[in-house]
Amino acid sequence: MIPFLDLKNINAQYRDELIAACTRVIDSGWYIGGSELESFEKNFAEYCGAKFAIGVANGLDALILTLRAWKELGKLKDGDEVIVPSNTYIASILAITANNLTPVLVEPDINSFNIDPQAIERAVTDKTKVILPVYLYGQLADMPRIMAIAKANDLLVLEDSAQSHGASINGIKAGNWGDASGFSFYPGKNLGALGDAGAVTTSDPELAMMIKALRNYGSHEKYKNLVPGVNSRLDEIQAAMLNVKLPYMDKEVEHRRQIAQLYLTGIKNPLIHLPLQNIDAEKYDQHVWHLFVVRSEKRDELQKYLSNHGIQTLIHYPIPPHQQQAYKEWNHLSYPISEQLHTEVLSLPISPILSLEDAQKIVSICNNFNV
Repeated sequence: MIPFLDLKNINAQYRDELIAACTRVIDSGWYIGGSELESFEKNFAEYCGAKFAIGVANGLDALILTLRAWKELGKLKDGDEVIVPSNTYIASILAITANNLTPVLVEPDINSFNIDPQAIERAVTDKTKVILPVYLYGQLADMPRIMAIAKANDLLVLEDSAQSHGASINGIKAGNWGDASGFSFYPGKNLGALGDAGAVTTSDPELAMMIKALRNYGSHEKYKNLVPGVNSRLDEIQAAMLNVKLPYMDKEVEHRRQIAQLYLTGIKNPLIHLPLQNIDAEKYDQHVWHLFVVRSEKRDELQKYLSNHGIQTLIHYPIPPHQQQAYKEWNHLSYPISEQLHTEVLSLPISPILSLEDAQKIVSICNNFNV
């Protein structure tokens, strides 16, 4: 079986360095808010091109705390509208409703899977205060157009960069387009911790200070609390793990691009629709291919066929947010493009340790699929 993602062997590449980093933390006697966190925040901010990175417990908290901070700073209030793609993972929606804000779901571009700027323009109302573009599968949304819409309407932009570490447009990376960006370092991400972890990047010092307080019980100084906060801290061991892996991420992405190129040029089966980058190669840096997602009207048959031939695949994601029981008040709504995507998408194996030989085998097997 060719696994979808072999995390054990991905991390085994760095085993000695990871053990050394973990040992360093254990021996330090300092496990929360120490030098490892400070180092990672500095390194990741520099990598993204932002002035600040604030480590938090996970990617969902990165989004929740950013929206919460804007409320504490008086930039948002209950009921304000946040425009978000209708085909995103539910975490993007949860962050909005957790802050008593109103999600406004808009359709994606079926070719790029990312939010459609024209749909954003149509959705803007007097209540709109934030655009939350989600960079699905490793490719940025059309941020030049989205930032122009935000500027014209005086809107905040919160990037959901959970799947796009290192992706960029015109040399500007994920995490440095909007007013702030939320990242996840869930183990399966292109930059993955060995547990839950997340971060916010921003170049706004006031926002950075508020998020630092919110993640630590609302405290900016020990036993002094600015606001009612939470406990959402990126611990020293996970920060140390991320410090080990960050320098290798770009090299790993290059291998993902090689695999993606094999798929894009090799899969010729008309029953399998390949992802389109939909970008100007001279202006846009390449997709970082967190996932390689194809579409097929025969998705379920294709997945079973690939499994029978020893290839593990996953579906990201089978049920759109508006059809989830958690948001049953939306179940009557219709988002045709999202609904089509959720019935057609299938993620093929792609990782920094998937061999080109196995990728070519996947190409050949895909090309022989028939119904």
